[in-house]
Amino acid sequence: MNTAPIKDDIRPEPLASALSERYLAYALSTITQRALPDARDGLKPVHRRLLHAMRLLGLNPAAGFKKCARVVGDVIGKYHPHGDQAVYDALVRLAQDFAVRYPLVEGQGNFGNVDGDNPAAMRYTESRLTEIAQALLEGLDENAVDFRATYDGVEEEPVVLPAAFPNLLANGSNGIAVGMATSIPPHNLGELCAATVALIENPNTRDATLLKYVKGPDFPTGGIIVDDAESIAEAYRIGRGSFRVRARWHKEDGARGIYQLVVDQIPFQVQKAKLIERIAELIEQKKVPLLDDVHDESAEDIRIVLTPKSRVVEPELLMEQLFRQSDLEARIPLNMNVLDKGLVPRVMSLKETLLAFVTHRYEVLERRSKYRLEKIVTRLEVLEGYLAVFLNLDKVIKIIRTEDEPKPVLMRAFKLTENQAEAILNMRLRSLRKLEEMEIRAEHDALSKEQKELKKLLGSGKQKSDRLIAEMKAVEAKFGLKTALGKRRTVIAEAKVVAKIQAVAEVAVAIETQVEREPITIVCSQKGWLRAFKGQQEPSDAIKYREGDRSRFWIHAETTDKLMMFSTDGRFFTLDCSKLPGGRGNGEAIRSFIDLPPEADLVEMFAHKEGRELLLAATTGHGFVTCEDEAVAMTKAGKRVMNVKTPGEAAVCRFVEGDSVAVIGDNRKLVVFPLSEMPELARGQGVYLQRYKDGGLLDATTFTWKDGLRDENGRTFTPSELKDWKGARAQAGRLPPRGWAKSGKFAR
Repeated sequence: MNTAPIKDDIRPEPLASALSERYLAYALSTITQRALPDARDGLKPVHRRLLHAMRLLGLNPAAGFKKCARVVGDVIGKYHPHGDQAVYDALVRLAQDFAVRYPLVEGQGNFGNVDGDNPAAMRYTESRLTEIAQALLEGLDENAVDFRATYDGVEEEPVVLPAAFPNLLANGSNGIAVGMATSIPPHNLGELCAATVALIENPNTRDATLLKYVKGPDFPTGGIIVDDAESIAEAYRIGRGSFRVRARWHKEDGARGIYQLVVDQIPFQVQKAKLIERIAELIEQKKVPLLDDVHDESAEDIRIVLTPKSRVVEPELLMEQLFRQSDLEARIPLNMNVLDKGLVPRVMSLKETLLAFVTHRYEVLERRSKYRLEKIVTRLEVLEGYLAVFLNLDKVIKIIRTEDEPKPVLMRAFKLTENQAEAILNMRLRSLRKLEEMEIRAEHDALSKEQKELKKLLGSGKQKSDRLIAEMKAVEAKFGLKTALGKRRTVIAEAKVVAKIQAVAEVAVAIETQVEREPITIVCSQKGWLRAFKGQQEPSDAIKYREGDRSRFWIHAETTDKLMMFSTDGRFFTLDCSKLPGGRGNGEAIRSFIDLPPEADLVEMFAHKEGRELLLAATTGHGFVTCEDEAVAMTKAGKRVMNVKTPGEAAVCRFVEGDSVAVIGDNRKLVVFPLSEMPELARGQGVYLQRYKDGGLLDATTFTWKDGLRDENGRTFTPSELKDWKGARAQAGRLPPRGWAKSGKFAR
């Protein structure tokens, strides 16, 4: 026996390379196995495994319900080795008719509600598949898709589902991966089927043509989309954008001219309880002067009743104020970042997502047809053997009775194959009647005819297209616009309605602010004392500060503007410029307006401008681009946009201009790379802009390459002087060119 000691496999390896290699593996796993859906069936792995497990449990629509705990146990035990609560949450979402446009799971019990209440524990709830979920699974037993081994190698699971309809767009998806995210709103299946048919008939169909069928998102909670047609078309063309969704409301008249407004549909993913709480808070703070009261009369349907101050209040103006200040209006993002063929993440347009689905369906059709052909060939072989011996039954019986090994004798006597001889030997005596021979001949003829048709189908591209079109029309007939489930719920506002909304909004803004548009100068000191002076003044010694304090931010704005602030903990805060303290005295502490933690400080302060983009960066070297409109937060707590890992902190907030990004670290190393390498996120940590061995990020900016880069001293460095510093994102960089400002920072 070998008693040599076992040596540990310890190998020296640089920490940076070890961490980067393992983090890359983690990132790829998160992207492909957790956060992003597959473009073909529109499902993430956890949802796919849930449906597959429920199918194997026999939970079809005609069967009875089973405990959700049983389903979750099968999923985490066989396919998805993660937390049971995470799997149950995924199951619950598939059953919530207010969260999913076409529920894939039918629930029995408490599965939560639109108020935001949690579902009951999995031991109390039951579930089974819906009919539309069956359409996703149809063909799994017919070799329609590939299977792979599960995590422990004991079971098998489908790589992708056959998916008889474009589930990616029908039910949408949301997910946050590493350095990327996806956000796809749900759409109407009837419209998607019509668009898919048009694309099958003509693969060169333009995006604009597809939009004749797909009008826009169709949310399970209804609502009204008030974006113009051009912005909707652009969002679908590039795969990124957003949709402005408003609650649906109507006026109910009472006695003597008194009326009330009733909201019966709210925007997607808005919790009703929090919405009403927010409206009540606005009334208490007297921020909605036209509204007197709000109360909830909802039962199964939503009914939020709004009571105006008086009968002379115009309903449109009252609602416009609420749309501006509450979640009665929400912006739903569109970011169609999905896995192409289950492997490569990329942002697809509307046409590309439908093409990915159509390509998948062609493959499923071919595989199912070939599988059926193989089954027909095997059955025909057996039937031909039956027919060969039916005319000589006496001889067959004699061979079976007299021979010790009848199988080879039968094969020689009737020229049978091994499969045919085995089938004959296994035949029951009752099958020897004359009627059975007639049934065998009829089955043989029918299978021969089907075999001929399948061969024609596999050899003809047109027949494949016709078959797919017929399948899509069958789905449309079952779940399309003419059905109760498929009827469109979200209204797309017409151009004249959008124009009227914009006109009313302008009037509402004037009523809401009740201030004249006047120029002001906002001054914030180093220690955070804020005040506003009338007119636009230039910095001067006439402005006095508290002892030991000095000027920090000096901003020209107007009373109708919003003042935005970015803090070192990654949050944005927004204040109304008309409500800032006056210029008399030393102002008021900024922390009395916002909940800024003691350990945090302000990074930047500026007047809000719609449509502008911001470059955000942290001392850890991470950064990304975000839309300024998404960062507006009129609450004291602000809005967290950048996730900053301690001990790092947010350090840069600059307006995006030009085509290039410049980053410099505490180590005075500079790197320049194209702006196109920067991701645009609504929230997150971002990606590495520059890597450091010691220290961290000092400053970052954007600029136009051909115009050159200016340092803090105002000197401009031309492209020829910067060519050696131009590289790719996440490089370490090199020391800046001779003559660079000693502070190391860029021009403001």
